[in-house]
Amino acid sequence: MHIEPGVVNGAKLLLSYGTAAGCLGFAAKVAYSTARKHGVTPLALRTVLTTALVFFFFEVLPHYPVGVSEVHFILGSTLFLMFGAAPAAIGLALGLLAQGLLFAPFDLPQYGMNVTTLLVPLLAISALADRIIPKTVAYKDVKYSQALALSAAFQGGVVTWVAFWAFYGHGFSMSTLSEVSLFGGAYMTVVLIEPIADLAVLAAAKTFHQMKDSPLFTSRLYRAGV
Repeated sequence: MHIEPGVVNGAKLLLSYGTAAGCLGFAAKVAYSTARKHGVTPLALRTVLTTALVFFFFEVLPHYPVGVSEVHFILGSTLFLMFGAAPAAIGLALGLLAQGLLFAPFDLPQYGMNVTTLLVPLLAISALADRIIPKTVAYKDVKYSQALALSAAFQGGVVTWVAFWAFYGHGFSMSTLSEVSLFGGAYMTVVLIEPIADLAVLAAAKTFHQMKDSPLFTSRLYRAGV
């Protein structure tokens, strides 16, 4: 979901710096709380893993430009269920930054928009998970309907933010509406894939129950109510 260069220019970019700073600040708050509860080392290990995975998602998995942005298989809900909100949020920010610095420097001016577009939906599904997944259920046991709800919320949030940046940068016009609609239609196809990926990864996690005490995954993956 890289916002294409030129969608937002000039002084309008200042808004993206502000929204990104707010998102990163909130992610830092969640990370601090996680570190206090579970320790700094598990948080660091999970962050390294999520950063590497996000870099892989952006740079290696298929992606293609549609309308005002690009369609990527980010698998945000999968990262959240496996590693937790803080590592997933930091991993998204760092993986996106690494991809820009190493392979796509032309995307760096859009970094604030892209970070906002990823982190707001990720932090939102963290709150949604608290509502739709009972405390008595470990993440490895989530149902397809729950995985679908998380995926739809994440991907829908991404599309909403891309639309916001497009209309903010170019104004409301039929051409912008057409490009946003093309992107939204293409991107929401990811919703058909991500819940399946979630359940496949979680099914694999069930078979590796010896990993339940591993610091590499969120404690909620194997234990309810933590």
